[in-house]
Amino acid sequence: MKQKFTRERTESSDIFRFTIHKEMKLRPFLFEAMPRRSKNSVKSMLARGQVQVNNQIVTKHNHIIYPGQTVEILKNRAAKRESSLIGLRILFEDDDLIVVDKDAGLLSIATAKEKERTAHYQLMEYVRRQHPANRIFVVHRLDKDTSGVMMFAKNERAKHVLQNAWRDMVKERSYVALVEGEVNDQEGTITSWLKETKTRLMYSSPTEGDGLRADTHFKKIQANNSYTLLDVELETGRKNQIRVHMQDIGHPIVGDKKYGSKKKGIGRLGLHARALAFTHPKTKEIMRFEVDAPDIFYNKTGGRRA
Repeated sequence: MKQKFTRERTESSDIFRFTIHKEMKLRPFLFEAMPRRSKNSVKSMLARGQVQVNNQIVTKHNHIIYPGQTVEILKNRAAKRESSLIGLRILFEDDDLIVVDKDAGLLSIATAKEKERTAHYQLMEYVRRQHPANRIFVVHRLDKDTSGVMMFAKNERAKHVLQNAWRDMVKERSYVALVEGEVNDQEGTITSWLKETKTRLMYSSPTEGDGLRADTHFKKIQANNSYTLLDVELETGRKNQIRVHMQDIGHPIVGDKKYGSKKKGIGRLGLHARALAFTHPKTKEIMRFEVDAPDIFYNKTGGRRA
């Protein structure tokens, strides 16, 4: 049987480092890597942010780790890197903007139940460590279970410029969607008018003008009989737009039970914000940021990324 992981030597006795050789979920790996610790102790270490995958703190027990990745376990709680962002990686930062790669499972902004474990809160704390008067402003959002590229403003001027001319300033918003079943069309456009129920469920109205117009363009990347991987481009950015439109064509996004998913999931929603391109609100430079979708999106459709 192929070895699942190997333990590496570290300079610090407080850090255990492992190289992964087989795809698996994080919590089962931790149980195997630390057999002398109780399961409750392992779960606590994970919840406290003492586990890092490729130098990024991960707290989700069902996070998938892949061959070639490095997992570090910080033995003592005091060893935790307080400056680290949980579920976020900064792609770009200047005086006006901060662009990040958000993990699935992390809220963009606070809710009534969760105030602190959000992208907005963590970035606010991050910029305030540089200067107490610094702030972060929301420009757009990603659903909690959608990963990928998103942007925040660092001052009110940048926020207003971007929000007041969002359609003109955003040049590209593209996603990768893993959907159920084999999509027959190589490409297409879905148009409907989106409305919201009292329970905050979005749905499509076929009647022109009955709701907010939503246009979604898609192209097939690869597929098998069970799943299809799509490149999705938004012409409009409505709430849950891609999720509703994929349900509309009979191919709900994997793991999206709210909008019709029936198959066994992949431990997360099969939706990733791959690229964001926009005009910088001050310099007017066209900027583009791209983050690849997780390998499991490609593995489920029987192929490798191009």
